[in-house]
Amino acid sequence: MGTRRIPTPPLALLIFLVAWLIPFTAGCARQDSHTAGNEKNVLHLFNWNNYIAPQTVERFEKTCNCKLSQDYYSDNEEMLAKLAAGATGYDIIVPTGNAMDTLIRQGALRPLDKSLLPNLGNIDPAYLDTAFDTGNRYSVPYAYTISLIGFNQEKIKELGLPTDTWAIIFEPKYLEKIKGRVTVLDSQRELMAAALKYLGYSINDADEDRWKEAVDLIVRAKPYWAAFSNTSYIKELATGNLWVAHGYSNDMFQAALDARRTGRQFTIGYSIPKEGAVLALDSLVLHQSGGRPDLAHQFINFMLDGRNSAELTNILGSGNPNMAAMQYIQPEIAYNEAVSPGPQLLGRLEMLQDLDRRQRRLLSRLWTEIKLR
Repeated sequence: MGTRRIPTPPLALLIFLVAWLIPFTAGCARQDSHTAGNEKNVLHLFNWNNYIAPQTVERFEKTCNCKLSQDYYSDNEEMLAKLAAGATGYDIIVPTGNAMDTLIRQGALRPLDKSLLPNLGNIDPAYLDTAFDTGNRYSVPYAYTISLIGFNQEKIKELGLPTDTWAIIFEPKYLEKIKGRVTVLDSQRELMAAALKYLGYSINDADEDRWKEAVDLIVRAKPYWAAFSNTSYIKELATGNLWVAHGYSNDMFQAALDARRTGRQFTIGYSIPKEGAVLALDSLVLHQSGGRPDLAHQFINFMLDGRNSAELTNILGSGNPNMAAMQYIQPEIAYNEAVSPGPQLLGRLEMLQDLDRRQRRLLSRLWTEIKLR
């Protein structure tokens, strides 16, 4: 430990006076300072983790001479719970469609000023005017995922199993060949949606008898599954421990990429079942508590630029509703119909709608039954 040097009295006095005066002068200095201007020029984004490319953040901050501050959530329920508990000050949130229902009902969102969004014309009309926000008064489509089937192509071909139907995770005649090598999403809505689709119903069908029919289908298949899993299936597919997984398109993209990078002797494929599936559209919205709606609109219009929008897709393999982004997206993603479905496949996809309290209670009871049986 070195010896601390004591300044001579005049210098010590000067340091004391400067330190004493700083609190009174700093506020004025910050107003004139370029650096301080950035401190006050902050956009607060409440976002999914890793849901914007780092280089996109850097480019936006340079463009707007501002700082992008992010807080994160792992699912819509967590985001809604934090807001309900009093979290405020967010300029932009990125909810999925069924959470949008709740936010709009609560009056939590600020309407968009579309005159500040000239790039809005880049969005494919197929993703506009949704059931949760008719006329897009509040929301701008950002990215989407599809809940589908991922599989080890070589192993499934060897076993002669179909990859274009939910039957592969629900029918014992197929499951007996892959017992212990298949997982399904640990999500009430997602698993019920897959079962309802396989049975020929809408994912938003709330008829109690049809829900019970779906529960019976799930319980019959459950003994063959290795687990209910929302994240671990990515690694397990990529290493060959799993042969089939019910999961999200961007996760399947990552599993396929990991298998290639590590030189595995198999390929991870993924497909949208012919019966149909869930499309989860995430949108950029303005929260009422945000203090910078001007900067928020600037950010949204920036993200509507094709190159900026494409960067997220190239990193995550997420679906992209931005037509201007397609020229910048890697061909293996842009032309993969399980990630970027054409009109025919898109017609088979549905977005989950919010449930009322009675329906939530019933689904929760049925989910407990599924887990216990």
